Amino acid sequence: MHPSLSARDRLLCLADDALRMLAGGTGGREAQRTGRTCPTPAADVPHQEPEGDARRHAAALMRINHAGEIAAQGLYHGQSLTAANPAVRAHLRTAAREEGDHLAWCRERLNALQDRPSLLDPLWYGGAVAMGVLAGLVNDRVSLGFVVETEKQVEAHLTGHLETLPIGDAADRAVVEQMRADEVAHGAAARDCGAAELPGPVSAAMRAAGKIMTTVAYHV
Repeated sequence: MHPSLSARDRLLCLADDALRMLAGGTGGREAQRTGRTCPTPAADVPHQEPEGDARRHAAALMRINHAGEIAAQGLYHGQSLTAANPAVRAHLRTAAREEGDHLAWCRERLNALQDRPSLLDPLWYGGAVAMGVLAGLVNDRVSLGFVVETEKQVEAHLTGHLETLPIGDAADRAVVEQMRADEVAHGAAARDCGAAELPGPVSAAMRAAGKIMTTVAYHV
């Protein structure tokens, strides 16, 4: 999305991104136009797919991760819609495009594990867009603060996933490890752009919302 587009045009682009992504795309118009930045980390990892309960658990974790990436897309898209500084807006769109890789990797792993994404993906996306829009309306520093806090929480739950993935599930482990490294980098980039530290109650509310999403997405 070009940073000089009008608010109406950005809104239309947001709607287009949402429809493409929820219909099975990986990151909106930009990702589809430029192609994915990186191939899946699982591509060259020798592995055997888990079976039985181990497969179902691995698939549930990847469903959580897929839902989290849907929400990340929504947050970045909402923030870019209301960002005042064109440079910040461009930064958010670049981050969304990079997160599109993660979305594709999770979708590929779900397919390999013979499972599906969360049935509530539209809800995760819509809620995140609303949060991103509100954050952007406050100011750009607060909006970037939401990015830092989000990436911090995602890093924590990905670490937890690495501890509970089935032994020998090298493919999912490779994906989660690379995603975690990327989330750390995204958080650092947002801090470098001048992110404000969020108040404790806001961070706590975000953790509570994240806990609800991960618990529900594991099953639904």
